[in-house]
Amino acid sequence: MAPSSGCCDHRRTRPRRLPMADVLVLEFSTPDAMALYLKVNGILGVSPDGSGDWPSPLAHHVAANIGDKLIVLEVWDSKAAQEEFMQSRLGPALHQAEAPEPARVEWFSLAGQMHRT
Repeated sequence: MAPSSGCCDHRRTRPRRLPMADVLVLEFSTPDAMALYLKVNGILGVSPDGSGDWPSPLAHHVAANIGDKLIVLEVWDSKAAQEEFMQSRLGPALHQAEAPEPARVEWFSLAGQMHRT
């Protein structure tokens, strides 16, 4: 049997490996959560539009809010990189902004991703 050379070649291809990454979910519940998010970003010198001094091991950052709830989802090169950022920059910025303790802190392993360009 000759190998297929047309458009309908259904040979299995090896799935692409996802990069090793850790996903962090932070949830805050506080009055005027969006204002707190913007205040912390200002202290850090970053902007929700992606400009500023974002840490290089941070691959993706998404924040969303409704009412008094704020969810932040981040994809980091490693949990250790986020912990270093927390100690050196984010923790002090949260303290300076008088942010409450997060209602949720949960880590996941990256399982998939899609980004439109």
